[in-house]
Amino acid sequence: MHVKRFEDAQPYEAPNHWGVVGLRLQGFEEGGPTNQWVGLSQFLPGGGAGPDSTPFEKVYVVLDGEMTVIIDGQETVLRRYDSCTIAPGEVRKIENRANHTCTLLVVIPYPKEPAT
Repeated sequence: MHVKRFEDAQPYEAPNHWGVVGLRLQGFEEGGPTNQWVGLSQFLPGGGAGPDSTPFEKVYVVLDGEMTVIIDGQETVLRRYDSCTIAPGEVRKIENRANHTCTLLVVIPYPKEPAT
């Protein structure tokens, strides 16, 4: 078992994000998970990300607040304990349109090693 205390979580900056503080809960460390990493993102009102995509899927779980996810012009509001999977290559934009902070758990597989 690999335990990482919340007070030891390190901040990270995600590209094309604004009004957010990200903390890496698990991943990219000795003894940690080998398939994916887990982040905790705290989006201020008006914060968001995108539009962009990644070559791998990701899972979002709203722990508190709400987040609007926009894909192909269709908007879906995720609220506490709602979750979604974003497919590889799917262009998404997310926006916190509420007046409360949105806390989002993010699970993302590690990038594949480049072919040599």
